[in-house]
Amino acid sequence: MQNHLSDQDLVRQYLDGNQSALGTIIQKHKNKVFGYILMMVKDKDLAEDIFQDTFIKVVKKLQSGSYKEEGKLLQWIMRIAHNLVIDHFRQSKRVSMARGTDDYDIFDTIDMMEESVEDQMITSQIHKDVRKLIQYLPEEQKRVLIMRHYGNMSFKEIAQTTDVSINTALGRMRYALINLRKLIEDNNLVLTSD
Repeated sequence: MQNHLSDQDLVRQYLDGNQSALGTIIQKHKNKVFGYILMMVKDKDLAEDIFQDTFIKVVKKLQSGSYKEEGKLLQWIMRIAHNLVIDHFRQSKRVSMARGTDDYDIFDTIDMMEESVEDQMITSQIHKDVRKLIQYLPEEQKRVLIMRHYGNMSFKEIAQTTDVSINTALGRMRYALINLRKLIEDNNLVLTSD
């Protein structure tokens, strides 16, 4: 099985003609890449299109020999996905983020411990309220918060993906949390189901 191989080994195998190595790379990084795209575009079908475009571009760049970042495959793929998301928004001339759909909500993927129906309803409402408030954050802060909390990316990965320093990524996260707390207070939300 190829799952135990490093990204570099998988890339090498793929370039040597082993097509299944590419499938392993995609499976290995699918959740992070797709989750990030979905959080940015808020549309499952569009996210799937951009995800496919991301890996089409990955294949072309691998085959052309333009991947040289030893040990940083995921960050490289995330940067390609990030740029395709930005391209999408530029092309559609959208200023704000797209809204979530009835078909998919990122909060549905969060594992909930066994809770009463009432607790689940309260938790669901809290998630909806916070998700709405996140949309009011400045774009750069929103992006870092989404990458960190929903994409499970490290600050180093965020910095590399957004092409900023780690300190800038940390600062944006800090201000995102400060602004989110202020929005929560201003909207008199209680973020507990206890």
